[in-house]
Order: sequence, then structure tokens, then C-alpha cells
Amino acid sequence: KKEEVNHVTYIDYKSAKLALFTYLEGWYNRKRIHGGLGYKTPLAVEDLLRNAS
Repeated sequence: KKEEVNHVTYIDYKSAKLALFTYLEGWYNRKRIHGGLGYKTPLAVEDLLRNAS
């Protein structure tokens, strides 16, 4: 998450919050693989759980 905010100057809190939300929900939490999830993306794990029930 640091890579999103380290070299950016935001004009206000609202802009920073929107940029961080977009980064987290658009890439980090959806497309990035996570070791704790068996090296799957959170989206793939959600799909597996939905299809299992």
C-alpha cells in the first residue's frame, strides 16, 4: 500500500482517500495474489466460496 502514497502529494484529504480506495479495491484487494489465500486473488477466493454454497 505504501507504493501508492509514497511519491504522491494529494491536494486534500478527500483526494487521498479516493485514490487509496481506488487502489485498494481496484487492484490490491482484487487482482493481487495473496499468500494467505493459497496464492489466489481475493476475487478468485470469493468466487470459489460462492460456488461452493
